[in-house]
Amino acid sequence: MQQPELSGRIALVTGAGQGIGEAVARALADRGAKVAALDRDADGVTALEKEYGAPRVSAYAADVTDSAAVDAVVSVVEDQVGPIDILVNVAGVLRPAPVAELTDEDWSQTFAVNTTGVFHTCRAVTRRMSERRRGSVVTVGSNAAGVPRTSMAAYAASKAAATMFTKCLGLELARSGVRCNVVSPGSTDTAMQRQLWTDPQAPLRVIDGDPASYRVGIPLGRIAEPSDIAEAVAFLVSDRARHITMHDLYVDGGATLRA
Repeated sequence: MQQPELSGRIALVTGAGQGIGEAVARALADRGAKVAALDRDADGVTALEKEYGAPRVSAYAADVTDSAAVDAVVSVVEDQVGPIDILVNVAGVLRPAPVAELTDEDWSQTFAVNTTGVFHTCRAVTRRMSERRRGSVVTVGSNAAGVPRTSMAAYAASKAAATMFTKCLGLELARSGVRCNVVSPGSTDTAMQRQLWTDPQAPLRVIDGDPASYRVGIPLGRIAEPSDIAEAVAFLVSDRARHITMHDLYVDGGATLRA
């Protein structure tokens, strides 16, 4: 019988307690990886551990904005589960507001999680990956990083920074055999997305577009499910993508009309 695609791999997934992060953790575990599921809130990852059982999924609580905590949890994962082969950065926050109404705290916290958090995890993990001369990193960005969005300046800017950081890291690590890629979702049915919906017609406006906010719709006519994003991540961390690095894969149903 053929071994599962990611059998023998150790994966660290941030933001694994809900939404896209949870879907990624499930997708990798279902493909045979041992998953260290990391989240600031322990409840979601603890539930995953109970469902799958350790070491298939092991729960860890840490805040990616705290570099010391990230370094500590990476060391613990490597000691308890094994050398990390896969890192998926999913932890993120969204604080929508027009620029004139953005507070200093909104701006700084958005970058602390979405950008600096990616730096913390990548630095801690890829130091080890490069020494072992193997590994794969995927940062979950956003199509908002490439297309302006009203009331999303902080989020879009933070995701654009994380995207370019990941590509630069991929260039630095390429000769060591470590690959670094980005998956950029569009509108996805998560708690983060639903906080933007203020009335029952909001999902329809996402699909059909909203001229008042200069936003086109989704050509495929559906809002993504978290599993759609997880499938793209699972591909990029697998050997099927062994010659792909510094790539930004948009998974948005065609919403950005990318050439």
